[in-house]
Amino acid sequence: MIYLDNAATTLHKPARVVEAVTAAMTSLGNAGRGAHEATLGASRTIYEAREALARFFHAEDPRQVVFTCNSTEALNIALKGILSPGDHVITTELEHNSVLRPLYELQERGTELSFVKSDKKGRISCGEFENLIRKNTKLIVCTHGSNLTGNLVDIARIGETARRQGILFVVDASQTAGVFPIDMEQMNIDVLCFTGHKGMLGPQGTGGLIVRKGVGIRTFKSGGTGVQTYSKAQPREMPTALEAGTLNGHGIAGLLAAVEYIESHGIDRLRERELSLARRFYEGVCSVPGITIYGDFHAWERCPIVSLNIRDYDSSEVADMLWEGYGIAVRPGAHCAPLMHQALGTVSQGAVRFSFSHGNTEEETDTAIKAVRELSFV
Repeated sequence: MIYLDNAATTLHKPARVVEAVTAAMTSLGNAGRGAHEATLGASRTIYEAREALARFFHAEDPRQVVFTCNSTEALNIALKGILSPGDHVITTELEHNSVLRPLYELQERGTELSFVKSDKKGRISCGEFENLIRKNTKLIVCTHGSNLTGNLVDIARIGETARRQGILFVVDASQTAGVFPIDMEQMNIDVLCFTGHKGMLGPQGTGGLIVRKGVGIRTFKSGGTGVQTYSKAQPREMPTALEAGTLNGHGIAGLLAAVEYIESHGIDRLRERELSLARRFYEGVCSVPGITIYGDFHAWERCPIVSLNIRDYDSSEVADMLWEGYGIAVRPGAHCAPLMHQALGTVSQGAVRFSFSHGNTEEETDTAIKAVRELSFV
């Protein structure tokens, strides 16, 4: 199999990640639920992971790192825990349903919602955020990188606008965490939401949100925490305020190993490898008759994603032909990004997404180029 669906989940994890999960499953107990070695080991591993993630994303305090099962859960916690009826929130047409659906729910309850529009190349104007600000604007939420086009968003510029206007800034880093350096302090990010199973190279079922001190988020769920058992209310101290129940200690051990892997190999070096493969693929197919490619490729400061269509073929049909004829795994369809497809004019056809990781090879990339060229003449 030639796996080019890394924007959905990275398949080939570093060996140390697999080893860390295996070791955790045979040694770790339940963090915070006892004083024996198994539970203490779990507590140490989880806190080390908080420290590693705080360091990795330049957060001020490891205790502000909250673990979730993915970025969707993290975004739900942030958006539903901050916004109230009467508040105004600004987002973009680039967003994944993990942002859109919570916002639509909140809109039904009285939250006001505005969108920064996308052009036909999937680009937005950062200046539009300023134009949409109202007196009751409480929050801006946007993706750092489109999961459909791979276009990057200048979150540092948006963060500066939000901070200057006294507005909270929530970033969906699902496609960029582990691929691009993210500095919460310099970029003025109040809440960073990330998942562990994509560019972070960790296990599925891991992710989190990192919350700037002083940002209040209402409790999303309540239950057992291992502390303050006789209190009727969920503890208010972070991270316990936003964590209830047994954490995925085994997965978090793998996520810790993944962060250490990225740091030891160099995030820039890994990204350069991925982008070199994406560029090789793009240049190999961009001039083929009948191929339409979506996104802005004038600059290569972007996610390692190339989405395209072949003539008027349905994207799912193309994905099936790639798999059955060449053993190439890609992602067709709508990619949980409905407004982006409306902007691109691909609602009925969808798009075929090729997404690269540093574990892919030039030979695999050339096979994908050959496949697209051949299918364009079918």
